[in-house]
Amino acid sequence: MVRFPNPLRLFILGIGLGLSRVGLVDKRRVRRTVDLAWPRIVTGFARMSKGAVDIAMVGVAVGQAAIAGLGFAAPYWGLAFTLGGGFAAGTIALVSQRYGANAFDEMGQAVRSSALLVVLATLPIVFVLWTIPEQLIGLLTNDPDAIGYGAAYLQLLALGVPFAGLNLVGSRVFIGADDAWTPMIIRGGGAIANIFLNSLFIFGFGMGVVGAALGTVLATVAVTVAFTITLLWGELPGVGELTVRVTARGSYLDWETFADVTRIGTPVIGRSLVWTGSAFMLLAIVDLFGQEVVAAYVISRSIWDLLNTPGWGYGLAASSLVGQSLGENREDVAAAYGLEITRISVVSYAIGAVAVLIFAEPIVHLYVGDRTAESVPIAIGLTQAAAIAVVANAVSGTYAGALDATGDTRWPFYSGVVGMFGVAIPLAYLGAITALGLWGLYLAYLAQTTIPAVINRYRFQTDAWRQISRQYRPDSAAPGD
Repeated sequence: MVRFPNPLRLFILGIGLGLSRVGLVDKRRVRRTVDLAWPRIVTGFARMSKGAVDIAMVGVAVGQAAIAGLGFAAPYWGLAFTLGGGFAAGTIALVSQRYGANAFDEMGQAVRSSALLVVLATLPIVFVLWTIPEQLIGLLTNDPDAIGYGAAYLQLLALGVPFAGLNLVGSRVFIGADDAWTPMIIRGGGAIANIFLNSLFIFGFGMGVVGAALGTVLATVAVTVAFTITLLWGELPGVGELTVRVTARGSYLDWETFADVTRIGTPVIGRSLVWTGSAFMLLAIVDLFGQEVVAAYVISRSIWDLLNTPGWGYGLAASSLVGQSLGENREDVAAAYGLEITRISVVSYAIGAVAVLIFAEPIVHLYVGDRTAESVPIAIGLTQAAAIAVVANAVSGTYAGALDATGDTRWPFYSGVVGMFGVAIPLAYLGAITALGLWGLYLAYLAQTTIPAVINRYRFQTDAWRQISRQYRPDSAAPGD
């Protein structure tokens, strides 16, 4: 494949090599980690930038109420990523272990079955979002302006739900086969298309929130088409021959593969539902503060999502490299990858968090056309709280990725439930009904990251995943080191 010098790769490589000099990581594993991680960070930024672009452009063109409306619609759109990401976790576990064991003929079945599962799971969501968008937004707020904007955005966005889920499966296939470059190219192209289409529809045609939704749907469909063609041809124009090629012929209804993908993916779906479900609850609680706080929270959450994009790279690099090491029956190497990738991740997150702490005010101004709006100072404070809290995701997300590759996906699910429903949501509610106020939202940000970080780290260090992973390894791999 063609490779180009990249400042982000050099930056992450510098972090890894710096840690290796003080004995915290093994230099031999740094380059493989970096080569997998940095394209996925770009990919994650590309995907999350779609929502950020929608919010920022609509905020400038329409105003505070439209930002609130898009914020209330976002968790419903997130259902696509909840289901798609869960089944994709099963995909990457099966693909990476088969790739590590050179069992290439078994990879296509995992891809076809995962894709079918995603389509079947998301079609009912499309129907519901399309038919009753006003009622769905109305469950979270009584603000008529926010309901109008949110429903218009959500109804059209519903058409992109299956494609968003399929895109996750497509990208995980390449990651599992040691190729993070191809998804980055495809996702990056989709992000650029989304910015162009949004600008055209929102500012050129004056379509407001409907234009934002239309741009996102068209860009998402384009990415799906690109993944499909690339997987079938085994080649991407301008990149060359790829590590993966999947034929459309063959069985889709393979019950054994369904069972493996579902068994691995269901706890991941549950874990994601914790975050998606909590997003509904948090938005309903934040609505008690008023429209200006809702808009500020949506802005801070958008910045949080962009800050969290290193987790895409490090979590999936951990999934791929841990899975491949297990496919080669090198359990100690798998353990080393989980620990060392987490250390690199923590430093990367910390650097981004410091930058946002310093430049929180000008960043928030990118989302709001009226700098005198009441939401601006609130958004700055929430953004700074989010920047501090997000660093713990370096630990929870990377270890969760490593555990996903082993098939031990239950504990990351439990950790998310405890952190979000046990602590974060109660703190946010206390802020809404007591003198705790906005501090409840600040502390909620902190709780939803630090508690899962502690639990996921503990689980990985128990080594229980070694035995669990042996249930999913290909027949060509014998258990043990």
